[in-house]
Amino acid sequence: MDIAEITGQWDYTALPPNVRIGSGCYLERKASFDRFRSRQDPGLVIGDNVRVHNWTEFNVEPSGWVEIGEGSVLVGAIFMCADHIRIGQRVILSYQVTIADSDFHPRDPESRKTDAIANAPFGDRSQRPKVTSKPVIIEDDVWVGIGAIILKGVHIGKGSRVGPGAIVTSDVSDGTFVAGNPARAVPSSEAVWFHG
Repeated sequence: MDIAEITGQWDYTALPPNVRIGSGCYLERKASFDRFRSRQDPGLVIGDNVRVHNWTEFNVEPSGWVEIGEGSVLVGAIFMCADHIRIGQRVILSYQVTIADSDFHPRDPESRKTDAIANAPFGDRSQRPKVTSKPVIIEDDVWVGIGAIILKGVHIGKGSRVGPGAIVTSDVSDGTFVAGNPARAVPSSEAVWFHG
C-alpha cells in the first residue's frame, strides 16, 4: 500500500467523476470511498474546507447521494445512504457516528426472509422486497458525539448537540441537546458531556 493513501496525500482526482470536492479539503484515507457506489450525478458533494479523517466511510448505494457542508469535520463517521443524507456547514461528527437513511432490509419477518433469499450468493436480487428510505438532514453547527446513531427520516435542527451513544429516531429542534436511547431532550445545564 502506498503510504499516501492513508495520510491524505493521495490524488483526489482518482475519485469517480460524480464526486465533487471543494477547495481546501483534506481527505485522510482513500479507503473511505471503497464502498461509494452512487450512480447519481452528483453522488457526493463535499464543500470547501471539509476535513474527512480516518475511519470515515461513505457506504453509498447506486440510488444515494450525500452532501457535506463547508467547514465540517468528519472524525470517523459512517454514512449508510440509499436515498439522501445532507450535512450542513460547520458540523462535527465524531468517531463511529452512524447515519443511515434506510434500514436496508424489510422490517416485516416474512419479507425479510424473502430478502435474505434474494440476497444469497445464488439468489435473484430483482426479487428483493421494497425497502423504505427517508432522507436525513443535519443542519448547520450541529455536534454529534462518539457512537451516536441517526436513523432514517430524522431532521436535526441548527446548533443542536447529540450526546455520545444516543440513538436518534425522531426530529431534533434547533438548539436542542439530546441524549439516550431513544434520544430525548436534556437541559443544557445537564449536558456536561458536550464540554471540555
